[in-house]
Amino acid sequence: MKNFRREGNSNPVPAPSGGVVAGDGVLVGSLFGIAAIDAAEGESVEIASVGVFEMKKTSAQAWTVGAKVYWDGTNKVATTTASGNSLIGVAVGAAANPSATGLVRLNGVSI
Repeated sequence: MKNFRREGNSNPVPAPSGGVVAGDGVLVGSLFGIAAIDAAEGESVEIASVGVFEMKKTSAQAWTVGAKVYWDGTNKVATTTASGNSLIGVAVGAAANPSATGLVRLNGVSI
């Protein structure tokens, strides 16, 4: 196809306010992904928007496989709390309460 440009599993975006550290979640509009590198605010950063990632989570939550996972942009963690947060994927591993991280399969976009 002559109009094909790339797979799209990762995309460059401007780093949000405060910048990002490699491995951080990044939400720009409706595009969510994990930063590949450190970047200062406004610098271009490649984010992976598809795949399974170990992410920081709300510690006081237990996750089950298949649970919807949302991005809490205020606390910069993944959560199963829908209210006020953006859907980013599903849990692909159980996570205990308490625990610092959980496995998330990203959707590619947030809703």
